[in-house]
Amino acid sequence: MRIAMIGSGYVGLVSGACLADFGHEVVCIDKDPDKIEALNQGRMPIYEPGLDALVAENVRQKRLTFSTDLKPAVAQAQAVFIAVGTPSRRGDGFADLSYVYAAAREIAEALTGYAVVVTKSTVPVGTGDEVERILREARPDLDVGVASNPEFLREGAAIGDFKRPDRIVIGAEDARAAAVMQEVYRPLYLNQAPILLTGRRTAELTKYAANAFLATKITFINEIADLCEQVGANVQEVARGIGLDNRIGSKFLHAGPGYGGSCFPKDTLALVKTAQDYGTPVRIVETVVAVNDQRKRAMARKVIAACGGSVRGKRVALLGLTFKPNTDDMRDAPSLSIIAGLQDAGARIVAYDPEGMEQARPLLQGVAYAEDAYGCAEGADALVIVTEWNAFRALDLARLKGLMAAPVLVDLRNVYAPTEVERHGFAYSGIGIA
Repeated sequence: MRIAMIGSGYVGLVSGACLADFGHEVVCIDKDPDKIEALNQGRMPIYEPGLDALVAENVRQKRLTFSTDLKPAVAQAQAVFIAVGTPSRRGDGFADLSYVYAAAREIAEALTGYAVVVTKSTVPVGTGDEVERILREARPDLDVGVASNPEFLREGAAIGDFKRPDRIVIGAEDARAAAVMQEVYRPLYLNQAPILLTGRRTAELTKYAANAFLATKITFINEIADLCEQVGANVQEVARGIGLDNRIGSKFLHAGPGYGGSCFPKDTLALVKTAQDYGTPVRIVETVVAVNDQRKRAMARKVIAACGGSVRGKRVALLGLTFKPNTDDMRDAPSLSIIAGLQDAGARIVAYDPEGMEQARPLLQGVAYAEDAYGCAEGADALVIVTEWNAFRALDLARLKGLMAAPVLVDLRNVYAPTEVERHGFAYSGIGIA
């Protein structure tokens, strides 16, 4: 099939490359000429394991191309995916749909025959209806279908998630559009990936409900971790004890400094705003949003407590800046709030991240950056593990102790066993471990 992907950010680029790998002819469109030029030269705008090789191979096979020119790509396409950003709108927290609607208007002008316009971006309930209205208002003559096909990609594992999905959700209001979408995903038939056909509004809400539920699991175990610290229990064992129940499951039950990234913060907030608009507030999700915001700042207080109650004039080393490992994404990363809290308390911050430092520099003021974990720890009064990169899982503790001014390790991801760290002479502080 011929596919146009409007937007070459995280979702658009990964989806476009994977669809091309299935054998479709895909053109990824973006308004940023620098991004398109970089992609045409083989340089990725994001870090995602395996993406550069996947893109290179499908460009070589002439199945994947990049352009700033929307019109010819859309004119020939059987399916046009809208994969532009939907950030939280400044001031009120609603999803900003201006990019989605602008794309719909441009698509309307470019279409020449029947095609299905697909919202791949995460959008509130009813967005597909508005996209269809825009298309038909701009071109009453159009023969067009409109579908919703939300993405469920985990940063750091997106290619595997796209090619071996738990499910494919397709929201369409007519059989013709649904048939085109099933053909798009027909290459996954051999993988027996379940396709769930729903109405458009149901598909849109499914995405928000999924992210809100996962964010709730994270926040739940974080609150249980706080209780564990007070009553003398171990949150890792509690998580295992409840996660072995098949009704609950073990995923997203890892206590830490709170969730961040490009999806959970904005999607939980957008769901809250949508529910309020419809007069059916989602109180649980409202609480999740509030608790998670408070938690990130609380992690700075945890570091201060581990340093004896004050970090004024002290050098605090942070390992990991991105919101999770295997990505360079700094959006709503817990490290941002933690660093702000520590700097407010007078600490001097040095940081190291395997992939995120270039993205972090514009967001952080007064932070020194190290070449590696050991350079980061040198002369530090405390070492804080913020992101659980694999490179931080087997550090030489004896070497670290020799480098640091004070042997204090604050493990916000519970990477290390307390007894092992303490055996090397460190004062250890973890999450949910009394």
